[in-house]
Amino acid sequence: MEEQLASTLSADGFAAACTECGTATHDRQYARILGRHTCEHCLLNSRKQRGGLENDPYELFVESLAEALDLREKETGLHSKRVATHTLLLATHHYTDTNDLREVYWGSLLHDIGKIGVPDAILLKPDRLNDEEWRVMREHPHNGYRILQNLPMLAMAANIVRCHEERYDGSGYPAGLKSEEIPLAARLFAVVDTLDAMTFDRPYRRGVGFDAARVEIMRMSGSQFDPLAVETFLREEDALREMAAMEFPAAQKHSS
Repeated sequence: MEEQLASTLSADGFAAACTECGTATHDRQYARILGRHTCEHCLLNSRKQRGGLENDPYELFVESLAEALDLREKETGLHSKRVATHTLLLATHHYTDTNDLREVYWGSLLHDIGKIGVPDAILLKPDRLNDEEWRVMREHPHNGYRILQNLPMLAMAANIVRCHEERYDGSGYPAGLKSEEIPLAARLFAVVDTLDAMTFDRPYRRGVGFDAARVEIMRMSGSQFDPLAVETFLREEDALREMAAMEFPAAQKHSS
């Protein structure tokens, strides 16, 4: 399994061309999945279609906005689209209406839109935040909700943005909601977002393997995470394992 999921590189360290779109560039992450060379864009688009969504102009705009937010925060690859797409996969086990699934996807894409109001000195600070800086950072879910709340078509998405930092045991923020007070979509998102944060490299640490992240997520079932969300995570383990295997070609990883 691990061999099938290893990133695909040519002898000189450049990515082999994606089987789907033909690209081979250090600007994209790649994985080898069941013998196919797959870039992140193609993998995520196929997963989105599996969740019942097709590209439309509005959706493409929201994806571009999320990618811009990721660039500012120096996230790995298509972080927001990656967590949104896989939250969508988990949501298909609980929602049947396409409009609900679209709002789950959009809310997950825009989960950190409120960080647009966080100064760079705080958002990009490599060290631990002090109490005042942390107070400013903790405002981002509410600020994101304020941005979206006046759009009736995004009511469910806005609540995902507002609640994405809440924890099942009530220890999260901004409102300290717990259990089913937190929208189900936000509870599903929390598991996927944590998996992504653990398994992808950050400027201050290297990511861990999927199996180590899986153990930690299961350990936090009932405290940080809704047990139902963890159960759904396990039902989509193969897809999430493939997500965690995505990485940039070695030449870029070691030079950045």
